Amino acid sequence: MSDLIYDRMLKGDAKLAVIGLGYVGLPIALDFARKIKVVGFDINQERVDLMKNKIDPSNELESKDFDGCDILFSADLNDLKDVQFFIVAVPTPIDSANLPDLTPLLGASKTVAKVLKKGDYVVYESTVYPGCTEEDCIPVLESVSGLKFNDDFKVGYSPERINPGDKVHTLQNVVKVSAGCCEESSEEIAKTYELVVKAGVHRAPSIKVAEAAKIIENTQRDVNIALINELSIIFNKLNINTFDVLEAAGTKWNFLKFSPGLVGGHCIGVDPYYLTHKAQQAGYHAKIITSGRYVNDSMGFYIAKQTVKKILSQGKNIQDSKVLVMGATFKEDVSDIRNSKVIDIVNELNSFQVKVDLVDPHASSDEMQREYGVPLSPIGSDYDAVIVAVNHASYLELEESYFQSILKDKQGVFVDVKGIYKGKVNELEYWSL
Repeated sequence: MSDLIYDRMLKGDAKLAVIGLGYVGLPIALDFARKIKVVGFDINQERVDLMKNKIDPSNELESKDFDGCDILFSADLNDLKDVQFFIVAVPTPIDSANLPDLTPLLGASKTVAKVLKKGDYVVYESTVYPGCTEEDCIPVLESVSGLKFNDDFKVGYSPERINPGDKVHTLQNVVKVSAGCCEESSEEIAKTYELVVKAGVHRAPSIKVAEAAKIIENTQRDVNIALINELSIIFNKLNINTFDVLEAAGTKWNFLKFSPGLVGGHCIGVDPYYLTHKAQQAGYHAKIITSGRYVNDSMGFYIAKQTVKKILSQGKNIQDSKVLVMGATFKEDVSDIRNSKVIDIVNELNSFQVKVDLVDPHASSDEMQREYGVPLSPIGSDYDAVIVAVNHASYLELEESYFQSILKDKQGVFVDVKGIYKGKVNELEYWSL
């Protein structure tokens, strides 16, 4: 049965569906739709309506990216009944206790299971801990569909490697990792992805290996950034500029060039918790990964406290102070605010009764209000401090005179989280990580 799925899709006799059309699912769906018949499925009808009108709700793609695609956007389960190859690309967040929240993943599995037929394929792209596909998702597929895994349907895993806002490292030119539940399915899945991934597909020996490969990509970055963040705290106490140190150390060929900063979003700030959770279940407490998470999760509070100290050192009453925080998204030049650590800066400043204005050229004020209870504000004046928390491209053009114009008496504290104004701000009291 399974040796036909790839050929059948190429001939137009079988369809592929992408379940979940966020910043990961939509680009994949559109790329496949230039080669084969595709159904783009999302449970949010409003998002589906936008995509039908060539609008990307994630603001990553342009209307021209929808051209030349054989795709049906739908929130109707009936449109999945004649699909044979399913790709699940839904979020895998954490809850308030930093534990994996599989609700979207298991919900998507139930949706697929309701239309699953003999001979079908289900491939997961969502980032999970090793074992999740086989231990958590497949039982749902079996119980809801009444079919038997391996005998009736095949399952695979191919972790997403989409980097929001990155126009260079796209789906087409980044090597894809994939795995199947057997040798035959592994090859069929890899060949399917090779339709759209020009860089090639790495065939992992098992689903668990593919799951583990993805989760350590982000865990490695998290731990490395945590080390640099901790070094920046130490260097601050020693009155040394961290970026000067990194520039000097970076002259050695094998020095890893990471920078200090806020670590949020739905990848690096989340994925390590999936791995530590699984490690705990296996009877091991992951010390380095957990410590790295602690350091990175505390940076927003650290930045706010340093700002308060700087304001106090200027002889000002902190409760009468006003601070402008520039940037609310989890990274530069994207509109995504999920798990943004900028809100930690805002909340910590508020705990000192500081009045805070939050601005961002990309974020939605309504979304900020819904997610964090903090709307965006217009830029005012007479601030005691300005914190540039996210290095959006539009901020790079601003000069010191601009910041002086919105600070009280053209003086105050200038906090440059990512060090993008190093050497450009000389008259204000300057501080960076």
